Formats: sequence, structure tokens, C-alpha cells
Amino acid sequence: MLIDIHKLSGIYLICGKTDLRRGIEGLAGVIQEEYHLDPYSRALFLFCGTRKDRFKALYWAGDGFILLYKRIEDGRLQWPTTQNEVKKLHAKQLERLLSGWGLESTVNQFCPRNNGRKSAVPVVHSTQHQ
Repeated sequence: MLIDIHKLSGIYLICGKTDLRRGIEGLAGVIQEEYHLDPYSRALFLFCGTRKDRFKALYWAGDGFILLYKRIEDGRLQWPTTQNEVKKLHAKQLERLLSGWGLESTVNQFCPRNNGRKSAVPVVHSTQHQ
């Protein structure tokens, strides 16, 4: 495999839209100038365009950059839309994103109607984040 996910110094998702016509120098410039991060840090940087059916990833391999480009044939990425923001991900979040799921798992609160009866079991509401 080109990149061992467990040896990365970080996984950074550049939120919002990025012009995917940019090459290595252009994306490295975005990382440095807009987000004040080091593109040579052996971290994986992810960028998405307008259509959300394709993305680029940039990684410094020690002797040069690796630029990955993927186009999804049937579906779209659940990419965060907040412009000018970067999110640090862990490996499980990257896996979820590339599998078509959102970054955060969500547990919706559910409170069944008891039709005026008292419940013998208390209802606990919680949200779990992976």
C-alpha cells in the first residue's frame, strides 16, 4: 500500500470546496497559507471539490509528494461544508467518510409515549461519538 494509515502523523480534512484543478504545489500552498499546517509533516490532507463525487489527498512520503485522486462512480461523499475550516480525523472517521457515511455517528434521542402511564424504567438520553 502506498500509505500506511497507522503511521500517519495526522489526517486532516479541508472542509468546504477546494479547486481540484490545483496540483501538488497549489494544494501544499493551501495547507501552509490558509491553515498554517506543514504539508511535509507526513500527515494526509484531504480536499473535496464542488460535486462531492471526487476528492484529492496529498501526502509527503519523505522523498516526494503522493497525490491521490478518486472519483466515486455511484454516490457522493458526506463532506463538511463549512468553508475555511480544517478537521483532524482519526482512522475510523476516514474509513466512514470513504465508505459514504458521515464523519460523526449520531444517536437520535427517542422517548416513547407512555399515554399517561408512569414508566418503570427511566429513559436515559445520550449521544455517542466515535
